[in-house]
Amino acid sequence: MRIFTLSKNYSVVCQSEKTRNGFRHVATLLKGGQEIARAKCTYLNRTWECYEFESVLYEIVNNFSGQEKENFIAVIKNFR
Repeated sequence: MRIFTLSKNYSVVCQSEKTRNGFRHVATLLKGGQEIARAKCTYLNRTWECYEFESVLYEIVNNFSGQEKENFIAVIKNFR
């Protein structure tokens, strides 16, 4: 499990789970400690991400729009 901080109010808890055919990354978006969204990405073999959980972080940020989404994408790019 890993926690990513997007802003003062928003954070994402990511974890990896085994599946029958591979694994998946699951992200839970928290606002002030309360869960407001979930996203998952499933993989059969391996992922080609720059860092673990990158794809699922982008997936969870798609819940936002406008400037807030752009700000979160910039933060995600800096996690490398």
